Amino acid sequence: MINKNSRIFLAGHKGHLGSAILNQLKLNNYKNIIIKKKSQLDLLKQKKVFDFLKKIKPHLVIIAAARVGGIYANNKYRARFIYENLQIQNNIIHGSYLAGVKNLIFFGSSCIYPKNINKAITEDMLLSNKLEYTNEPYAIAKIAGIKMCENYNLQYGTNYKCLMPCNSYGPNDNYDTNNSHFLAALIKKTYNAKKNKKKNIEIWGSGKPKREVIFVDDIANACLFFMKKKTKHTLINIGSGKDMRIIDYAKKIIKYFNLNIKITKNKKMPDGIKRKLLNIRVAKSYGWKPKYSLKQGIDITIKDYLNPLRK
Repeated sequence: MINKNSRIFLAGHKGHLGSAILNQLKLNNYKNIIIKKKSQLDLLKQKKVFDFLKKIKPHLVIIAAARVGGIYANNKYRARFIYENLQIQNNIIHGSYLAGVKNLIFFGSSCIYPKNINKAITEDMLLSNKLEYTNEPYAIAKIAGIKMCENYNLQYGTNYKCLMPCNSYGPNDNYDTNNSHFLAALIKKTYNAKKNKKKNIEIWGSGKPKREVIFVDDIANACLFFMKKKTKHTLINIGSGKDMRIIDYAKKIIKYFNLNIKITKNKKMPDGIKRKLLNIRVAKSYGWKPKYSLKQGIDITIKDYLNPLRK
């Protein structure tokens, strides 16, 4: 059983999700957290990862490291997304097994599920139909990681769990114009419109696709919750249970900044999946549920974005 003194290796501690998990581990008084910068441990190098895990022999491994990005990056850097994600997760999952690690948390995203599902997505819908083309390489890599964990559990009796969150947002997000997720992009565009006194912001596509978002600390809390549990499920959805049109998210961000500006639509850019809402019944059956409302999460996120110390 994982306790406050357990050795925990957190891969990807500098990223959006990883930094939130690290913060929650510290706030909850976990005393033996092991982290490594990329300059100290390149997760793409198999032998270095294997040797490192055998040396430290962690009680738990958390894989928050990944090559991630929004619809533009996923579609443009397709080869990089499938190669790097497969390599990172293969090295860490198999290296953990070789090092005798019984407990592991693997993170992916809701893009693993088939496109155009018009109802809340349950875990058993995995591989039931075609994926969205624009992020297919990333999704395939993550599906491979899920199946790897599932089959290591079956063959080797490990306790490897896969938590699949919907679109996350919050402190330490990526606000790159081409590589960010949609909510971070909306925050940046709206702030720049206010700063530069513009009369409009542009959104990609029609604005009609519906998306579910979750505040990053809710995902981090789910990690801490499930890392201490033995579950019957390898794959568990982590979401807020609510979705909304992208154009409506844009309106909320504009209202937050107290602006009176128009929203223009760049219909040359793809919409992606029409709707993506996770069914979180399994997670709730174990006793987990999200804590942050969208209003609370956006307030914390924008304050973090405007903090001059993060620039």
